[in-house]
Amino acid sequence: MPALACCVDAAVATPPFSGVPSTDTNPAPAPAVIASAAATDDLSHWSPSHSACLYRVDGWGAPYFSVNSSGNISVRPHGADTLLHQEFDLMKIVKKASDPKSAGGLGLQLPLVIRLPDVLKNRLESLQSAFDLAIKSQDYKAHYQGVYPVKCNQDRYAVEDIVRFGSPFRFGLEAGSKPELLLAMSCLCKGSPDALLVCNGFKDAEYISLALLAKQLALNTVIVLEQEEELDLVLEISKKLLVSPVIGVRAKLRTKHSGHFGSTSGEKGKFGLTTTQILRVVRKLEQAGMLDCLQLLHFHIGSQIPSTALLLDGASEAAQIYCELIRLGAQMKIIDIGGGLGIDYDGSKSEDSDISVGYSLEEYASAVVQAIHAVCTGRSVKHPVLCSESGRAIVSHHSVLVFEAASASVHDAPPAISSLELQSFVESFKEDARAIYGNLFSAVRRCEYENCLSYAEQLKQKSIQLFKEGLMGMEELAAVDGLCDFVSKAVGVADPVHTYHVNLSVFTSIPDFWGIGQLFPIVPIHRLDERPGLRGILSDLTCDSDGKIDKFIGGESSLPLHELDGTGYYLGMFLGGAYEEAVGGLHNLFGGPSIIRVQQSESPHSFAVTLAVPGPSSADVLRLMQHEPNLMMKTLRDRAEEYAGGDRDGMASMALASYLSRSFRNMPYLIRASSCGLNATSNNDLYYSSSEDDYGESVGDAAGGDEEWYYCFA
Repeated sequence: MPALACCVDAAVATPPFSGVPSTDTNPAPAPAVIASAAATDDLSHWSPSHSACLYRVDGWGAPYFSVNSSGNISVRPHGADTLLHQEFDLMKIVKKASDPKSAGGLGLQLPLVIRLPDVLKNRLESLQSAFDLAIKSQDYKAHYQGVYPVKCNQDRYAVEDIVRFGSPFRFGLEAGSKPELLLAMSCLCKGSPDALLVCNGFKDAEYISLALLAKQLALNTVIVLEQEEELDLVLEISKKLLVSPVIGVRAKLRTKHSGHFGSTSGEKGKFGLTTTQILRVVRKLEQAGMLDCLQLLHFHIGSQIPSTALLLDGASEAAQIYCELIRLGAQMKIIDIGGGLGIDYDGSKSEDSDISVGYSLEEYASAVVQAIHAVCTGRSVKHPVLCSESGRAIVSHHSVLVFEAASASVHDAPPAISSLELQSFVESFKEDARAIYGNLFSAVRRCEYENCLSYAEQLKQKSIQLFKEGLMGMEELAAVDGLCDFVSKAVGVADPVHTYHVNLSVFTSIPDFWGIGQLFPIVPIHRLDERPGLRGILSDLTCDSDGKIDKFIGGESSLPLHELDGTGYYLGMFLGGAYEEAVGGLHNLFGGPSIIRVQQSESPHSFAVTLAVPGPSSADVLRLMQHEPNLMMKTLRDRAEEYAGGDRDGMASMALASYLSRSFRNMPYLIRASSCGLNATSNNDLYYSSSEDDYGESVGDAAGGDEEWYYCFA
């Protein structure tokens, strides 16, 4: 253990804690304890595999993300079936996206969402394959066809991809609002005619009319009753439109998911019908001569179901209700097990966590098939078609948020002072402060390291009090801070946590962290062949104390990070493809990130960018809050002309107007200094200069149209 060397000349070798003044004329030196991590770490032995272990990449990232031999995060677009030459480097994607167009890049500003449709396709295929395998191995007599709940991510291309990739499997969509229903109807016109359109959520007459119109358009539509009174509207409107509806009911199961995401389950859940209400629905349909319209049973235990035991319990209960409905005369055909298929955000494979699950896709599908097969076979009921509304498990992996650390706080090392200076400093203490210092020194001698920390904290608090009373100067207060800091280091407390300021808004891009404490894997996407020498938390750009990330997977309150070297330090948030973009707001008027779609190709870098969309400009987000950027610009331009005193030729006011105009067009996030051209001329006139290649306005024009454009580059 190092001595309190911050108190002694650094060049003088001293025994542990020597140089600390004491009234004891023959103090016994304290024995050494845990050595500083910096003294024992051998940086030369660090490898990418060490980083993969440190950040748990092989846990949460498998089979889509890994650390390559260059120390960068690598994407495996086809999961376990990805060949070596098909992998691509995430850092190369970021470089392609962010480099100016003049250098062959796309000129996009960070933060950046990278969408990976190949991963999306693999997730769909894997889910379907898991159910197909379970159905075949258990001799189940019906098939599986899932639906994607568009609330998870309503992005046009994601939804269209799911319909296109899922068409061979009759994969459909689930909608919970009128805009989502319109979206789903439009997309499914290009999907399989057998794909289900499941209509959930609260419904009014317009919603039900839209759903019945979808039935008229030959879409395989099911109206799921969430509230008992919705049935009256369905019966009334279907008669007016002369449409025979397909009806489902959502049951409130007794089975309840006890975790955070299980709040919508159980008898007191937000949605669904109780047993008594389901019986009333059956009687009302029977009286109307429409009991044959009741064909689907839906239930939802809750998101992120942690174990297959809970799933077996819920599916068995639902299967009993299904069989009872058949006994009562309903023409049941489908059991919709809802959402709940979880993903492992931290790689722990734990059943006791809200951010992990203790099963694989195959085990999930097997549990569902097993439960429903056992009940229906036991009651001599024909096996129903199986449907699930898996959203999180389908889209989470296909999206990566990349952002840059703009700066980091620097921890000031305690100033080195000589033994004589320290002696004089201690003698200047007031009596009560000197008593605390004596206790600290005694604890040092006895190697009572917990007491050392306690007395150091007491000394710091007492010094703060004396400073507030005007009885201690700033120099003495800083010296106490330094002494206490060194005591912490000396007794083996971890190095101080640094704050990395990231070019991001947590509220906009990671709202679930702020809102519900959801944790996501956050990892540097490069320099993983280097040992991270610091620990840090992430602080965003917003003027809000909540705008920070100080909890990480693995129960950590800080993240291992590298020192900034001025060349750009990029981090990625993974598994955020569900909900984050849909839930994010406009805190501090930070808009969404730039977006690119990247697919595997046979190019030398193994990838191609098929779509690039710049993030919303300052003008865009102002419009969303009912401001008028054009009028704002006119007001500011008039003001510039009024106050540009002595501007004979109007150049200064024109320069200011140009700069203001550019500010409206740029994204709200930080721009690298090299890209921002507000300069001063020799006569103190300001002018703005910028390369048109900096942020690619033509990219925005192309991406904003209907035509999809394609890059394939060497």
